[in-house]
Amino acid sequence: MLEQTVKKILNARVYEAAIETPLEKAAFLSRRMNNTILIKREDLQPVFSFKLRGAYNKMTTLTQAQLDKGVICASAGNHAQGLAEAARLMGVKATIVMPKTTPEIKVANVRARGGKAVLHGDAFDEALEHARKLEAERGLTFIHPYDDPDIIAGQGTVAREILHQHRGDDIHAVFIPVGGGGLISGMAAYFKYLQPNIRVIGVEFEESACLAAALKAKRRVTLSQVGIFADGIAVAQIGKEPWKICKDYVDEVITVTSDEICAAVKDIFDDTRSITEPAGAVSVAGMKKFVEREGCTNKTLITVSSGANTNFDRLRYVAERAEVGEHREAILSVTIPEKPGAFKKFVSIIGKRSITEFNYRFDNPEKAHIFVGVKISSLEEREQLVAELSEANHPVLDLTDNEVAKSHVRHMVGGHAPNISNEHLFRFEFPERPGALGKFLNTLGGHWNISLFHYRNHGAAYGRVLTGIQVPREDMKAFRQKLEELGYPYWEETSNPVYAAFLG
Repeated sequence: MLEQTVKKILNARVYEAAIETPLEKAAFLSRRMNNTILIKREDLQPVFSFKLRGAYNKMTTLTQAQLDKGVICASAGNHAQGLAEAARLMGVKATIVMPKTTPEIKVANVRARGGKAVLHGDAFDEALEHARKLEAERGLTFIHPYDDPDIIAGQGTVAREILHQHRGDDIHAVFIPVGGGGLISGMAAYFKYLQPNIRVIGVEFEESACLAAALKAKRRVTLSQVGIFADGIAVAQIGKEPWKICKDYVDEVITVTSDEICAAVKDIFDDTRSITEPAGAVSVAGMKKFVEREGCTNKTLITVSSGANTNFDRLRYVAERAEVGEHREAILSVTIPEKPGAFKKFVSIIGKRSITEFNYRFDNPEKAHIFVGVKISSLEEREQLVAELSEANHPVLDLTDNEVAKSHVRHMVGGHAPNISNEHLFRFEFPERPGALGKFLNTLGGHWNISLFHYRNHGAAYGRVLTGIQVPREDMKAFRQKLEELGYPYWEETSNPVYAAFLG
């Protein structure tokens, strides 16, 4: 299996479209991690992503008859732009089916490269189904984003370049982002065939960890739900062809949080002055967790900056969460007495630490609940601060890892609602398109009272919504049925401690 894949990689035709990207030392990261950290700069490709390699290589294997019919794919991002560029270079008509929720910048990039962008459905699966329908109706040639040996070979040229650029026997580990598996399977095959001593480590967003789930189950599995923050790797099932390689030649998979990804985006910016998309930064996030876990020093560790196709609107969210992901900010709920001098005592405990935000509203004549952000230098200092507040008889909840607190409560005003009954708190993901709110209100709002609603755009295809809905106990069965009918991903947060402290 390896030999066959490596031969394909060696014969892959990519450089008529792609460039050999630099392997750059990350000076700041290397100093902090006490290791030599190198970044493979695939964000510098003509389409700002490695996907061009696989798309072009696949097209060079097609017959003239297939090319004459035109090519088609379904994609919400980098594969779409890669195929559009490859088709432009070869003078081939390309149809790209994209979800209606695809950011306008990506749709515009496809059209700028001569591709025909067809917007269909709210999610990738709907776009894929429509692409397959058009393929059958028009006789088009379908180009899969990752589940194809020629795509895998094209992506595998990244590993070939790395071994040209750095001595293989000096590389301790390579960290590779994982979506459908096209990139990691090609790179793993090449590394393990030529330099089996190199550890091949996949990195996945914790809400789309399909390879980690497959390795645990020892078979391909389909995730019931996929988080879309790192949209470039938001895949529910590892590809069939990539799995043949990954199951035997990927040493391990590390999963990372959205906050850790945001911190990694900042790390890459600090060293390169480039802004990657979330999927493009997961390998750096995984590398940092690996170093912390292993305590390794003086090793050469390679990360892949896989893409830089991000929306400008998303940067405010990334900047906001980067401090938390780097353990530079603690978010706390603190209870202090509602009396003169209590706030002064609280501030004295904080000491010389900077307060990043402070939210308070009078609610109870005896106790005051404060939502506060505090600058810290490490996870240990965060734990120390919590201990100091507790010792001062100030009950404290550490909300730094609480999604409702970070995404919603810190941006809300108002506080507790008096005389409200049967309220249930839910967190939703709404597709960022006209009519999404109307569908929500038509499905739920006409039956039960909406008592709280908070939405904040963070530049992704889906918006995050927190809502309180008054549902009597006898209506819960019908209400749950309506939630399923709505079809939006949701999480109940009624038992979340932040609800009782600030909203309930």
